[in-house]
Amino acid sequence: MNTPVDTLFKCAAYFVAGTDTGVGKTRVTGGLLRAARKQGARVVGMKPVAAGSIIEDGRQISEDAVYIALSSGQMSPYELLNPYCLPEPLSPHIAAERAGVRIDVGHIVQSALRLSRHRDLLLIEGAGGWYAPINDQQTMADVARALAVPVLLVVGLRLGCLNHALLSAQAVERCGCVLRGWIGSQVEPDFSAREENIAMLTRLLGTAPLALLAHAPDPGGDAAQLDAAAAALISVR
Repeated sequence: MNTPVDTLFKCAAYFVAGTDTGVGKTRVTGGLLRAARKQGARVVGMKPVAAGSIIEDGRQISEDAVYIALSSGQMSPYELLNPYCLPEPLSPHIAAERAGVRIDVGHIVQSALRLSRHRDLLLIEGAGGWYAPINDQQTMADVARALAVPVLLVVGLRLGCLNHALLSAQAVERCGCVLRGWIGSQVEPDFSAREENIAMLTRLLGTAPLALLAHAPDPGGDAAQLDAAAAALISVR
């Protein structure tokens, strides 16, 4: 998981993938950005594809994308932060089709490159799981592959996490991407056999977690839990 990567970016950049939808990708992305920012790093994040939006001041926005912007302190144009904001909370390919939009991977890459200028760290949060479709031919895996950055896997700590994590990690590597590491995000407040599952995940994925996030309705303390992970990610470059 420490293989060097030839990327398009001059800063440290990572694609944040999840073992499924609802496992805490946005929470991890925001927490890492806040932690790195507190360490003095110039950070930026983006949510290339967001399915499910709200209307604010007459425009459509993603709450996840706004959370990332607030966590990083960035003042990026919304179109770069979230190139594809789709109204309905559905699989991206269905939400895009219903909105009359075709998601263009090349456009996402160019937006990411513009965001990364003069930054130390860029985090790009995926949508859904690794193979979530974005159109009739491509998935989020194609986005990650085109970005050519290492992958951070967010593992939702709940029943079924062992199978989901191993399948996701194998899929990442099968696509030719580099899995930099994983972060456990406790989805269930009372996750049975938590420590045993973490030990098995460590064996299955071949490395200890970069961080473990406790279950918390309020993510205000996430940056402290992710402080060491943020420092490690920045130092790779």
